[in-house]
Amino acid sequence: MALAKKGMNVLLVSRTEAKLKAVKEEIDAKGYDSVEVDYVVCDYSNFDTKAKETVSKSMENLDVGVLINNVGVSYRYPRYFHEITDDEVTALIEMNVNSTTWMTRYVIDGMIERKRGAIVNISSGSAMYTMPLLAEYSAAKSFIEKFTLALNAEYGAKGIKVQCQIPFYVATKLAKMRRSFTCPSADEYAKMGLKFIGQPEAVVSPFWVHGIISFLLDNLPTLVVEKVVMSTHMAIRKKGLKKDAVKKE
Repeated sequence: MALAKKGMNVLLVSRTEAKLKAVKEEIDAKGYDSVEVDYVVCDYSNFDTKAKETVSKSMENLDVGVLINNVGVSYRYPRYFHEITDDEVTALIEMNVNSTTWMTRYVIDGMIERKRGAIVNISSGSAMYTMPLLAEYSAAKSFIEKFTLALNAEYGAKGIKVQCQIPFYVATKLAKMRRSFTCPSADEYAKMGLKFIGQPEAVVSPFWVHGIISFLLDNLPTLVVEKVVMSTHMAIRKKGLKKDAVKKE
């Protein structure tokens, strides 16, 4: 929505066609002048050869100016690494790491040729600190940060800006969280995030409250942060295990 409002054509990529159609129709209904909207159905949890070909072909003749990698999945609730299933282990890598890597791969040649472009990779506050009981998710999001930093250094001189945006909690339907002082709505975050695209900083936290939280955490002793996070996650894990037990009954 934020990109279309700026007059940019949009190619939506996600797994549920009904939702993609709904978003396309919603943008079309806004009547933004000359804005074209299209979509590609792709399930990044099963990003096999066929899916890769479908997505890459959909962008072959497009002038992709901005790529936003926002596909991701976390644990259902914090757990020890041995408690998550093999399927969950695979999905975490596929959706958080492989999707960003391959989508970047598909647009980078065109951006080099045109000598311009911006790639925005959405990471997480979890990437910046030790996250017991969210080990694989935190590691996957840390990959996004390091991948971004290296690519920005590689391609900055070629007119391509690669940026990692670090949100903490955002009130989305997926997160099932309410908007609050520390938790912006998706629309609010998108508007703030858009202002940072193309800026020289490779790693940014667009929402100012998240920036303050990050500053505070950076200045606390690591052991204190780890203990607080562990305690918090253990409490959430306890509730999650209870819900799972009820479902089994």
